[in-house]
Amino acid sequence: MSAEVREAAHRAASDAELVLWVDEQDQPLGALPRAELRERGLIGRGTFIFLFNSQGLLCVHRRTLSKALYPGYWDLAAGGMVGAGEDCPAAAARELEEELGIAGVELQSHGSLFFDRPDNRLWCYVYSAVSDAALRLQPEEVLEARFLAPPAVARLVREQPVCPDTLEAWLRCLAPAR
Repeated sequence: MSAEVREAAHRAASDAELVLWVDEQDQPLGALPRAELRERGLIGRGTFIFLFNSQGLLCVHRRTLSKALYPGYWDLAAGGMVGAGEDCPAAAARELEEELGIAGVELQSHGSLFFDRPDNRLWCYVYSAVSDAALRLQPEEVLEARFLAPPAVARLVREQPVCPDTLEAWLRCLAPAR
């Protein structure tokens, strides 16, 4: 099966996945298919996990071209939507393992923020983790990944398209402390 076919099948399954629907105060309202939530401009709950190695370098990755939001953009964090009936720490651990192949690491919470743009309305729960384990990239979602020092992250943000939701989480929750 070609990469394009795998990505399309993954996108269809992802769009049908039931995710948590919340209001502007982050109160649960129910569960909806991811695509419906996006099409209706409703708010979901998601997780972002900023992965560092023991040298303090941040893992950034480039999203596949089949992603519904920000295709081909660089992403500063692993992450995704919280599923129906799932809590944020479990969703964060699941997403980190699915996208980057990192499991069994301690997740440090950095709070939450409301990201509100017409194409992406999201309560984001922000975590970080440290691991020197080898990355195993999910080919349906991640084209490439690399670890960067903070000055290189700043250069990436200036010179390349970067997901605005994880950039905002980075700037509001993590960058000031680094």
